[in-house]
Amino acid sequence: MDRMDVESQQPAPPVTFTGRKTLVAAAVAVVLIAGALLIRPARTADDARPPGPSERAASAVGMGAPAAAVDLSALVADREKWVAAHPKDDASWAVLGAAYLEQARRTADTGWFPKAEKALKRSLEVRPAEKGNLDAMTGMGALANARRDYGTGKKWGELLRAQAPKRWSAYPVLVDAYAGLGDYKAAQQAMDRLLELQPGLVGYTRASQVYRDRGWREDATMAMEHAAGAAKAPAEKAYALYRLGELAWERGDTAESLRQFEASLRTDPGQAQALGGRAKALAGLGRGGEAVRDYRLALGRTPVPQLALELGELLEALGRDQEARVPYDMLGALAARDDVHGVDDDVVLGLYEADHGDPAAAVRRLSQEWARHKNMQVADALGWALHRSGEDTAALEYAKKATEPGLRSADFAYHRAMIERGLGDEAAVRRHLEEAMRTNPRFSPLRAPLAKEALAAIGQPGPGGPENLLPTRPWVAPELPKPNPPKKPKPAPPTKPKPSPSR
Repeated sequence: MDRMDVESQQPAPPVTFTGRKTLVAAAVAVVLIAGALLIRPARTADDARPPGPSERAASAVGMGAPAAAVDLSALVADREKWVAAHPKDDASWAVLGAAYLEQARRTADTGWFPKAEKALKRSLEVRPAEKGNLDAMTGMGALANARRDYGTGKKWGELLRAQAPKRWSAYPVLVDAYAGLGDYKAAQQAMDRLLELQPGLVGYTRASQVYRDRGWREDATMAMEHAAGAAKAPAEKAYALYRLGELAWERGDTAESLRQFEASLRTDPGQAQALGGRAKALAGLGRGGEAVRDYRLALGRTPVPQLALELGELLEALGRDQEARVPYDMLGALAARDDVHGVDDDVVLGLYEADHGDPAAAVRRLSQEWARHKNMQVADALGWALHRSGEDTAALEYAKKATEPGLRSADFAYHRAMIERGLGDEAAVRRHLEEAMRTNPRFSPLRAPLAKEALAAIGQPGPGGPENLLPTRPWVAPELPKPNPPKKPKPAPPTKPKPSPSR
C-alpha cells in the first residue's frame, strides 16, 4: 500500500510521439474530416462573412424588391463583367436584366429599359421559355408592366403561371397587368394566390394596391404597414414608407403623409419618389416655396412627366405662369424620351393637353389608350378630355367607369362633378364636390380652390325635399279601425258523475 501511495504521487511520464505515430494520427484526422464533408458538404451559408453589395442587390432584385443604389451599381458591374466572359450563362443574363430594370425604377431613366430587354432576350436565346427559363420570363413581364404595356405583361405572366403554377414570382406580374387592363377581379384573385405563396414585402405591397383600387383604404394601409414590417433592408423600408405617404395623401391626411415621406427619406436619402411626395404634401400645407424647391430637386433625380405636371400646376397656382412654362416644356421632352424607349405616358400627356393644351388632341390620344387599357385612370382622363372638348354626355359615361369601381379619388370626384355641372345636374354636382372635399380637400393647388368655389356657388338644397314629395294638404291623422274584442270562450257543460257499480 505504501509503495502504491508513493507511485501515485510521482508525476506521469510525458507522452511522446514517434514519427510513425504522428503520420498515423494525421491520416486518421484526414479520414474523419473527409467523412464529415461527405456527410455534409460545405454550403454558401456557412460563410460567416456578411453578403457583399452585389449579393445584397441580387437577393433584392430576385425577390422583386427595391435595392440600394450603391448595391445595384455593384451588381450591374459584376454581372456585366461575368457575362462578357460567360456569354452562355442564361441565369446571369436574367439577373442583369432585372438589375437594369431596377435601375430604371430608381432613377426614372427609361434608357435602362432597352438594356433590360436586350439582356432578358439574350437569356431567352440561351435557354428558351419552352425549356423553363422562368427568371427571364418574369423579367420580361415586369419590364412590360413598367412600360405600361399591360397586355404584353399579361401574356408573360400567364405563360409563367402555366409552366409553374406554384412559382410566386408570376403573380406580382399578373396583379400589375390585370389592374392595368382594368380587370380588377382577376387582379384580386392573383393577389390572393400571391399571399398564399409568398406573404412578404412584395405580396403585401400588391395587396395594398388591390385594396386601394377597391376603395378599402384601411385595408390598404394595414397591408402596406405589414410590407414595411417585412422589409429587410433600408431601401425596402423606405419604399414602403413612401407608399404609406401616398395612401395618407389620398385620404386627405396631409400632415401624416408629410411625416411618412420624410421618414422614407431619412431611411434612404436616395428614395427620390419620396422627395416628390414631400413636395406635394408641402404644397398642400401651403408651403409653396419649399414645395417648389423639392419638386425641382426630385425632377433632377427622377425626371418623370408626372412630377413636371405637378410642378407646373403649382407654379400656376402661385401666379408664376412664366416659370410654369419650364416644367411644362420638360414634360413634353420627357414624354418624347419615354416614347423612344417604349414607355406609355398617354394618361399624363392627355391630362396635360386637356387642361393646358389641345383638348381635342387629348381625346384622340386617350381614346387610343382606352382601346388598349380599360382601367380607371384612363377612363377618368378620357372623360375629362371629352368634358374640356364640350362633349359632356359622352364624358359622363367614362366618369362613371372611373368612379364606380370603388377607388376613392378626389380628382376623379371633381372631374365627374364638373361634367355633371355641364349637364345641369346640380344634385349630382353637389354630391361629388362634397365627396372630393371629404376625400382630400387639398388634392390640387389649381383644382381644389375651384372645387370650393363651385360648391359655395351651388349652395345648399332647398327645404322640403323634391317637389313631387311635398304634401299638398295638412296632415290629418287617419281613422284606424277599432280592434275587435276577443270572444269569450263558452263555459263547458257540467259533467254528471258516473254511478258507482252495484255490488
